[in-house]
Amino acid sequence: MALNSDPRLEIEAHLRERTGRDCVYVPSGRFGLYVALRAWLTPGDRILMSPVDDDVVLFTVLAAGLRPVMAPLSLADGNIDPDAVPDATWSSIRAVLTTNLYGLPDRLPELRAHCDALGLVLAEDAAHALHTDVDGRPVGSWGEVSVFSLSKHAAGVGGVIAFDDAARRDQLVRMRDDLVLPRSLRVRASDTLRPRAGAILERLGLRARMRARRAGERRGSHRMPLRPRELEAAVRNAPGLEPFEPWIRVDKHDYRLEQRPQALARTVEHLRSLEQDRAARVRGVERLLELGVATGALRDGEPTALFRVPLIVEDRDTAARALEAAGHPFHYVYDPPLDDYTGTAFSENSPAPEAARWWARHVLPVDPLLADPAIAALRALPDAVRSANPPDAALRPGTSPP
Repeated sequence: MALNSDPRLEIEAHLRERTGRDCVYVPSGRFGLYVALRAWLTPGDRILMSPVDDDVVLFTVLAAGLRPVMAPLSLADGNIDPDAVPDATWSSIRAVLTTNLYGLPDRLPELRAHCDALGLVLAEDAAHALHTDVDGRPVGSWGEVSVFSLSKHAAGVGGVIAFDDAARRDQLVRMRDDLVLPRSLRVRASDTLRPRAGAILERLGLRARMRARRAGERRGSHRMPLRPRELEAAVRNAPGLEPFEPWIRVDKHDYRLEQRPQALARTVEHLRSLEQDRAARVRGVERLLELGVATGALRDGEPTALFRVPLIVEDRDTAARALEAAGHPFHYVYDPPLDDYTGTAFSENSPAPEAARWWARHVLPVDPLLADPAIAALRALPDAVRSANPPDAALRPGTSPP
């Protein structure tokens, strides 16, 4: 693939080749999700989504002026269980937002069929699923619109919106350009100093302390503080990014800034080596399956290139401390489920919440690229790292434990 003068165009070309869709580069995945929801939906629309998802996604949905409706969860993969969604819910929503949690795909053929039958928009959050295929089609090619995050698999910057209607490209580019912010003089000065400062901090052992300070935005929890009174005011002023800035920017304060040319160039290089990344992830998944505690969706078929491998363990917190002590970061845990986190003021609760509560409490996401140190740490904890069995309340009739 020839290098374009604008690296954003080459990034778009990589994702266009992957999905078969037209693509628009955006400064972050959450920014792209906001633009996609605003372009395809109308404020006041109700959107079905998983309760086991990033809180930033929830706040992005709210910023778009939408009403989140929490879906029942599949114990096998932590994604939406289409069969458990009540008919009344299907008839009340305007769209479905997938999760593709950790790279395990949503049941996309079934969701696509439901959306086609009911005239709903299928929006794919493909942040975790750059390498994932379903029935020979990549995640990101099933919905009217999908959003990728390049800071995950590609270890790059920004995101990409992929969409099935090429006539929408000009609209999406205009929306992006209207919302993106330039890098201020202060930010550009920080960009210049960052590589040198980073090397110094690494030598002094302070980088971990800086990461911990950023993590303080969540105050020792897997969820950021909700601040319901302030959030109520923001919802009254939706749609718009500005009212929701305190929530959407968490973990990524530059989510709507123009990206640095150097970072864009590195992203292009990472995308050119995706096959090596895919192969390394498959090897890591194979190794982690040896622990015997992976979620049910991974027990059959060939290993796939996941973003994280969801292990389902009895004592997740003890296992997580062991991982962190071994140098494995403990991220991407969505506990408690979003409807328990927000209550009915900001979302409609799932009709079957126990499966999501159980999953959120027991899932241990492990980076397949760090499989060997993770396995060494977890094998030392046989009591904590054993399969957790869900309570009967988490099982639908006719289902079995994952």
